[in-house]
Amino acid sequence: MPGGRLTQQERQQIALGLTDGLAYAEIARRLDRPTSTVTREVMRNGGPTAYRPDLAHRATERRARQRRRAAPRGPQALPPAHGRDPEAVREYEERFTTLLMQSGLPRMMAGVLTCLYTTDAGSLTASELVQRLQVSPASISKAIAFLESQGLVRRERDDRRRERYVVDDDVWYQSMIAAAQSNAQLAETARQGVGILGPDTPAAARLENIARFVDFVGESILRAAEQAREILYTKSETTSDGTATSDRA
Repeated sequence: MPGGRLTQQERQQIALGLTDGLAYAEIARRLDRPTSTVTREVMRNGGPTAYRPDLAHRATERRARQRRRAAPRGPQALPPAHGRDPEAVREYEERFTTLLMQSGLPRMMAGVLTCLYTTDAGSLTASELVQRLQVSPASISKAIAFLESQGLVRRERDDRRRERYVVDDDVWYQSMIAAAQSNAQLAETARQGVGILGPDTPAAARLENIARFVDFVGESILRAAEQAREILYTKSETTSDGTATSDRA
């Protein structure tokens, strides 16, 4: 199976496949490439409706040049943390970012979230994110504001009074709570439509069904989030007398 970066000809074939309405898996089969390679290529370059092979090729070359310029040289270069393969880490980060984009996150927000998840500290400053992603501070600020509004990151100050952006176990719980609250607002708005459109009309019945469905799913999410938080993020500690206690991580 071919390896390495996609060629310009392969990108042209991807564009033709998208125009023909082919699935990523079928395009990948024709190229003899992994499906994840095609998916990542399309999602990081505008998505299926905006993909342009020439622009995608130039963007890839530009990113490669930026990585070469950013790479530390000579005796100042630090060894990879924990003996990790830097290329394997970059490949994994690309796959993770693509997955987040498929779930609905814009490219920049997905990239920031991936950086935070894959750093051992679980937190980075704005300048560190700028350096890792090779983007402007304004782009990072916009991405953080969006992720914070979704409950996916939080801010804190370190010992040097620098603002850091953090992900931890509780972030997903808070995100689920925010999603449940959004669902509750949707259900309430749907029920308002029932009164306005008339309770015996087809449109009102449709809105009532939406409200019931969203209510049911929202309650299930809340219960599952509480149970997961209690089970997964609670650890047992042993006291001096040998008895076990539980504290939430």
